Amino acid sequence: MTGTADPRAALRRCMRDARRALDPPSRVSAANAVARRLLDFPGAPIHGRVAGYWAMDGEIALHAWQLGLPPATTYCLPVLHEDGRLRFAAWRPGEPLAANRHGIPEPDVPRELLLDAHTLDAAIVPLVAFDARCHRLGMGGGWYDRTFAFRAESPAPPLLLGAAFELQRVDTLQAEAWDIPLDGVCTERATHLPEPTRP
Repeated sequence: MTGTADPRAALRRCMRDARRALDPPSRVSAANAVARRLLDFPGAPIHGRVAGYWAMDGEIALHAWQLGLPPATTYCLPVLHEDGRLRFAAWRPGEPLAANRHGIPEPDVPRELLLDAHTLDAAIVPLVAFDARCHRLGMGGGWYDRTFAFRAESPAPPLLLGAAFELQRVDTLQAEAWDIPLDGVCTERATHLPEPTRP
């Protein structure tokens, strides 16, 4: 018996291959352009807690954005939690890191220093693909959707922005009930805001 192919899995493979194929100069140039767009995004916080991510598997790097953040902001990285949601911890270059079960570096801090998502003012999230409505296709683990599920009820903080290469944009993603849309996506070419849903 032949199984039906999962279109989301096929898209993940295609997009991951495409972003990994980018040459280093293109990556650096794109990361710098995305950093400027993230810093200039309307409503981007000038103080408070902002979360990024540790780029892996060809994801666009956030170093330029982190270095350009206003001095009154506190940069945080995500930490996997046993309840299936992310927590966040303040981190500065040179501070201890420990690899999680997926091999991604996390701040190596005591549990009592971990922060809940609702205490953030902004979060930049990685993605595999995005569409015109700023729906996001992630790696499939559901970590970010579970973590920010409280935003399904209202557009409360934190500001949720995606960072991606323009080549990761697709016309339409089939959104699942648990998918949490983003407030915008910044690429090296444009700042994409959610288009209204057509009737």
